Amino acid sequence: MPSFTSPDQGEDLEACVLRFSELDLKDTRLINPSSSLKAELDVSTKKKYSFAKKKAFALFVKTKEVPAHPFECKEKWWKCCQQLFKDRIGIHRHVATQHADEICRQTASVLKQLAVTLNTSKSLKPADDRNPLKGYLTCNREVSAWLPDVSCFSPDELIRGQGSDEGEVLLYYCYCDLGDPPWVCAWQTALCQHLRLTGKVRIATEGINGTVGGSKLATRLYVEAMLSCPLFKDYMCKDDFKTSKGGACCFPELRVGVFEEIVPMGISPNKISYKKPGVHLSPGEFHKEVGKFLSQTNEEQSDTILLDCRNFYESKIGRFQGCLAPDIRKFSYFPSYIDKNLELFREKKVLMYCTGGIRCERGSAYLKAKGVCKEVFQLKGGIHKYLEEFPDGFYKGKLFVFDERYALSYNSDIVSECSYCGAPWDQYKLCSTPQCRQLILTCPACQRQGFTACCVTCQDKGSGLASSLTQSSFKEECECTARRPRIPSELPQQV
Repeated sequence: MPSFTSPDQGEDLEACVLRFSELDLKDTRLINPSSSLKAELDVSTKKKYSFAKKKAFALFVKTKEVPAHPFECKEKWWKCCQQLFKDRIGIHRHVATQHADEICRQTASVLKQLAVTLNTSKSLKPADDRNPLKGYLTCNREVSAWLPDVSCFSPDELIRGQGSDEGEVLLYYCYCDLGDPPWVCAWQTALCQHLRLTGKVRIATEGINGTVGGSKLATRLYVEAMLSCPLFKDYMCKDDFKTSKGGACCFPELRVGVFEEIVPMGISPNKISYKKPGVHLSPGEFHKEVGKFLSQTNEEQSDTILLDCRNFYESKIGRFQGCLAPDIRKFSYFPSYIDKNLELFREKKVLMYCTGGIRCERGSAYLKAKGVCKEVFQLKGGIHKYLEEFPDGFYKGKLFVFDERYALSYNSDIVSECSYCGAPWDQYKLCSTPQCRQLILTCPACQRQGFTACCVTCQDKGSGLASSLTQSSFKEECECTARRPRIPSELPQQV
């Protein structure tokens, strides 16, 4: 049975760590127990591998815990793949047979974290107070020890208002070195379930990125738990949490996972680090800079570029006046966009912004690393914080959010239009063809006429062939995606 038992103290931990520290998490063949690599390992290293696998298995099972029925003698059950397991043997058998690849990836992750911990321990003295993990590593590592006490609240209080305007959605991120992402994943899962929160949380060695919703009581307790945790308390403050009206209803489920990046730019944090970003500007400072930029008589001849780091469907319904908004579909395309349009940024001062600030952290680091800009600045707290101070400022339109609300409104400006008739409209809906996940702007009048798909291709297939298509076979086939260049060019073509 999986356990958290530490490896024997007399074993050579370094031998194990060094052999696994460079494993590619995406290549499960390298870490499969039956692979030739494991067969070649000495007995000592095999024991470390076994320990790492047990820990990965136990942490994965821990993330699937749910409260048992109040009338049951057991305190917890497990829920996975839409199945409910009432005994430990059942969930263990399910995980072993259905999630072997994920356990393999987590095993490699555990081994990599051992490598990080080993290197950190070598570079820091035992009494070094600068080590942010010092208090964390010496205290109770059981997940339950880091959950807030809610005994003074009734269950109704925790969920009251979570599905209405009385509820709240938190948006936050924290870049900091994390030595044990799988443990943080288990803790975050337990914490959110404990407080009846739904949403998405990404964890990596470079930090954490989350959007969670629930009652205001639950979100307050969540913030308090985050700010009291030794892993984050020296890096975060209350102002780092952006709030908006919503609740648990804004997310269909809770999804917490360990990834290589906390925001998917597609480049390893080892190559482009969050530690070398652009200069942070407060909303007030950014407002002044944008004002100066817009006051210039000829923006095309300006030495400043106001750069939107978001995707095209985000900037389409809301953006800063005079901005450069790349027509990209994913943030992972952003580095290639910079590379293709590098001359555009040469000797320019760049004012960069995104929703909450997280994409700018590494986006600005990437642009700075190219060495062509005069200066690179970024909006601290993103559009979210700017609109809290300047709802009628230079940002016009709605703020796109990645949940079932789609957008937040801070002013009455409408900067987008219906895809069919061109009338002012900025309320997104999903394409009516079930297998397509594209967002569409179609006004009520056009919807009444049956124009509810993202393009003609989807409209035709939605009316005739949708039932016979699978999501995988239909994905990316729609016309509106096919005609958009993956990496657009802003530079004039050479003749």
